[in-house]
Amino acid sequence: MNASMVYSAHGAARQVTGSCHLVSCGERRILIDCGMFQGGSEHRDLNYQPFGFEPEDIDVLLLTHAHLDHCGRIPRLVRQGFRGRILSTAATRDLARIVLLDAAGLQEEDAARAERSGRRRGEHVREPLFTIDAALHCLDYFDPPAAYGQTVPVAPGITACFLDAGHILGSASILLTLEDQGRSRTMLFSGDLGNPGRPILRDPTPAPPADYVVMETTYGNRPHRALPDSVDELYRAIRETFERGGNVVIPTFALERAQEILYYLHLGAAEGKLPARMPVFLDSPMAISATEIFRRHQECFDQPFLALLRDCDPFAMPGLHFTRDVEQSMAINRIESGAVILAGSGMCTGGRVRHHLKHNLWRERCSIVFVGYAAEGTLARRIVDGAGSVRLFGEEIQVRAQVWTINGFSAHADQAALLDWLGRSPRREVFLVHGEYERGMAAMGEALQQRDIASRIPDMHEPIVLD
Repeated sequence: MNASMVYSAHGAARQVTGSCHLVSCGERRILIDCGMFQGGSEHRDLNYQPFGFEPEDIDVLLLTHAHLDHCGRIPRLVRQGFRGRILSTAATRDLARIVLLDAAGLQEEDAARAERSGRRRGEHVREPLFTIDAALHCLDYFDPPAAYGQTVPVAPGITACFLDAGHILGSASILLTLEDQGRSRTMLFSGDLGNPGRPILRDPTPAPPADYVVMETTYGNRPHRALPDSVDELYRAIRETFERGGNVVIPTFALERAQEILYYLHLGAAEGKLPARMPVFLDSPMAISATEIFRRHQECFDQPFLALLRDCDPFAMPGLHFTRDVEQSMAINRIESGAVILAGSGMCTGGRVRHHLKHNLWRERCSIVFVGYAAEGTLARRIVDGAGSVRLFGEEIQVRAQVWTINGFSAHADQAALLDWLGRSPRREVFLVHGEYERGMAAMGEALQQRDIASRIPDMHEPIVLD
């Protein structure tokens, strides 16, 4: 293709996960995110497929934030030839380190377990997508961090400005300015946009003028429940479960969601809405490390939360236990009632939460409380959709616990917030990504059409000329 400016999506195209976007400007190749595909086996298999471009051709990778579906293929990118620079905010760089190392450790453990099982059955076992060594190696490619609102040179003819996306600590939308052969275009990548009015982070910075916008559509078809109502429902779920003599298991994303739930548990105990000394277990080494990183990056916090930090630690309470090692985690499953257990992963695709589900999902006295998005094909989605039983560690486990789905805690903007963020500035075209096709992308396309804003839903690897 001879066009000097071309965009293509190599992940999160007509699906939610695996965000990866390529912009070609003259001879330069800029990648925005390089995330892991998550969900069922058909999604996970995509992680082992060719990228759709040559990694060694990429000059710079811009990272919007540290969630695995945005950074999880970076080690593989480096292994296959990428030798460029990686730019992100400071908090994203710090969080990406623990996210990639945690994911590598889990993959190595899963591969070792599969190898033992496969040997018995004479099966070939696929190697991990990346190892701990590969994760550590890719961290060497990170440049000094970019600050919000600062325009930074990316490559000859290309600059980037990182704007606060309000999604997780350090998350950013990225505005690219592209110049080649006397032509200039601007292109805005939303990244994942936060839900306005959250207690810890600032609201997303509204979209500035840009010729083209690449926008997420995770909740492009519906509104979220009001946050105060969601907090009240969380408290009710805990109180009712304790009255039945059961435990509350909350599958929790380690970045942002864990810290936000800890804040509301702290608030509920302080206000007498929850037992003051109820045992709360944060059973996620990554979430524990992320909470420490949160304390270090106060430049990302909203002003009221900063004021609160001066008086107390909003991530702590009398009954809070951080459980890092496996023995501590296993001991939690000997508790039959009165415990709140926060463990990853939020979609129940791996991590310690699966062990806690195995011990609590079949008990009618217990509750499983989902406070985040559950993608198609994940264990969380099957439970949310009403499965009578699920398979865990080779066993069929009956679903008898009460299942709560509280979507007001979502770290993603809903349809109204997405439209407010985009505004009504003239755009040449909006590219809709990172959403389920019917529920997210198509619905958002209809909403944009009503505003006379041109949009399209790119296919995977489809080259689109930026006129």
